[in-house]
Amino acid sequence: MSSLNYSPLAKEEGVCWTEKESLGLNIIVKEEDDEIPVDGEEEPFGEDDIVKEEEEPFGVKEEEEAIAIKEEEDVLGVKEEETEDEETDDEETEYEKNEDLNNTRERPDTEEPEPETSKPARPHHCSLCGKSFSQLMNLKRHERTHIGDKPHHCSHCGKSFTRLEHQKKHERTHTGEKPFHCSQCGNNFTRLGSLNEHKRIHTGEKPFHCSLCGKNFTWLASLNEHKKIHTGEKPFHCSQCGKNFARLWNLKEHERIHTGEKIYKCSQCGKSFTWLGDLKRHKRTHTGEKPYHCSHCGKRFSQLVNLKEHNKLHTEEKPYHCSLCEQSFKRLGHLKRHERTHIGDKPHHCSQCGKTFTRLEHQKEHERTHTEEKPFQCSQCGKNFTRLEHKKEHERTHTGEKPFHCSQCGKNFTRLGSLNEHKKIHTGEKPFYCSLCGKNFTRLWNLKTHKRMHTGEKAYHCTQCGKSFRWLWNLKEHERIHTGEKIYQCSQCGKSFTWLGDLKRHERTHTGDKPHQCFHCGKSFTEHLKRHERTHTGERPFHCSLCRKSFSELGNLKRHERTHTGEKP
Repeated sequence: MSSLNYSPLAKEEGVCWTEKESLGLNIIVKEEDDEIPVDGEEEPFGEDDIVKEEEEPFGVKEEEEAIAIKEEEDVLGVKEEETEDEETDDEETEYEKNEDLNNTRERPDTEEPEPETSKPARPHHCSLCGKSFSQLMNLKRHERTHIGDKPHHCSHCGKSFTRLEHQKKHERTHTGEKPFHCSQCGNNFTRLGSLNEHKRIHTGEKPFHCSLCGKNFTWLASLNEHKKIHTGEKPFHCSQCGKNFARLWNLKEHERIHTGEKIYKCSQCGKSFTWLGDLKRHKRTHTGEKPYHCSHCGKRFSQLVNLKEHNKLHTEEKPYHCSLCEQSFKRLGHLKRHERTHIGDKPHHCSQCGKTFTRLEHQKEHERTHTEEKPFQCSQCGKNFTRLEHKKEHERTHTGEKPFHCSQCGKNFTRLGSLNEHKKIHTGEKPFYCSLCGKNFTRLWNLKTHKRMHTGEKAYHCTQCGKSFRWLWNLKEHERIHTGEKIYQCSQCGKSFTWLGDLKRHERTHTGDKPHQCFHCGKSFTEHLKRHERTHTGERPFHCSLCRKSFSELGNLKRHERTHTGEKP
């Protein structure tokens, strides 16, 4: 049996004490390390056991401290030294809980339960705030929060810390040491708390719970950030413009707008950026990386915003609506450009001729008509283009790609504009209206061409002979007369032709195809069906301006006119 020693309260550090109340008296039992427990009783705790249990809560707690520090440094951006006081207070509260548990010992099973257990004494009191501690070193650590004492200094940069473990963790930022290793993915970490947080990614654990909406979070800092959504708290204020932010890092990024600071630099070309995201996107121009993948057609993009815009082609979503005409657009930029058509705003001016444009890209494209610059070259055949979209459309003629798909009939198109025009066949839409005769057109260029019939305008002029034409393709065909260019070649015999129609007629001599059939007699022709039909109808559309005689063929008229002029061919 253990010997009973009756004495006043001894010092806290020496031995562990058990108090009993018996017959109205406080009996103090001192239990030594070398005592042997009686059968039926649990072995009492020795001095080493008690000291160890008290030292571990206040001396280690590395994981909790690391998590707290990481949350404040990495997520919220709060400097370590600004929050050390709060950390210390939280930990001291935890130490006190542990001390309460350690001082409440189990009694033997044979012993009657005590009617009341006295709370362990806390003899160390803070003279500034009155808080009590059971251990002197806890009090000393707490007092540093009042006097701002930071006795631990970084040997590399001189930064000071209230606690030694904080100094050691900080010094790893200089040495690059990452002693904590993830066994699942091989990642290394500077802090144990960071490793424990990282492990939640593998386990899927979300231990932090929002009491307001029930949402769970992997990290405490994420929960704290989330709570600001409910409270509307924005504690970080810009001293320049007064704007408020929920997060410190949002404020710091915003302040770069005022300072013009560009802290992110490309290691390959030296270009600097204000935002980290801009630098990452820029680096993809060097690496060619396209991490964003369309699940519908497989097309890849270097930027997420481009993928989102592209996805609208598949969904037909048009979220941007014009408040003036109710027209809808897939992109915000397209809506803004459209709105300028209502207000007549044309902010972009050609430096050569002064012509104005609603869009900057239109101004630049127009200026190339002055400079004759064609900066976009096809990688397959070397052809140059004034516009990038024209080059891309042209390259599809080499690859055969038709990425634009009609959801109604399944037809595919090389160009988006061709798909949009095709859709009007299904809808019957003719949005382009001639103000002179009231005729409607499916395509804008059809309306513009039609208007030239009213105005007599011939906008395209030959630089060689001055002849004018209504349509550009007429001018280009005419210019081949001067150049002698023959761009259409027969694949069977190699013969070349100036006009596409001539090539098609020639190819029928190889195939024997006679696609033109007379409605009256059923006879088929390679060409000249109309000339043959006049033999049935008696039509004579060619009239002599001198004698009014009529002819069924133009050649006969020309021969007749020579009888008036005396010309000899």
